Amino acid sequence: MVDAPGVVHKDAQEYAQVLGVREGMTVQEVGWDDDCDSNISEAVEDAVGGELLDEDTDELCDLVLLWWREDDGDLVDGLVDAIRPLADNGRIWLLTPGAGKAGTIAPGEISESAQLAGLVQTKAARLGNWQGSCLVASGPQK
Repeated sequence: MVDAPGVVHKDAQEYAQVLGVREGMTVQEVGWDDDCDSNISEAVEDAVGGELLDEDTDELCDLVLLWWREDDGDLVDGLVDAIRPLADNGRIWLLTPGAGKAGTIAPGEISESAQLAGLVQTKAARLGNWQGSCLVASGPQK
């Protein structure tokens, strides 16, 4: 179901809570395109109390929202790039099209790519038509 512009999806309020986003956090959004769910981005913006940083930011981020589809390239490279702006104890939420949707990525590919990038999945959640995988550094946290 597609909502009209400006209409908050009934699940949108839960998105920020599921993603563990709090006021004052710095969040970067990477890979956003027309097929993404703007309700997720808007819920995160509302929770942090500001705009999301774009892909070119130099700021350290508490969280990176990484929208990724099967044809976006090598997932390991995308994850390594997403790690660079992370602050100590930061995390990546990898958002991929849900099962049966165009561009979906197999769970095994996500876990293998995360491992190769030095990450481990800590949780997974369904966010509308997108599947979220929370990834953190697999080594000791600073």
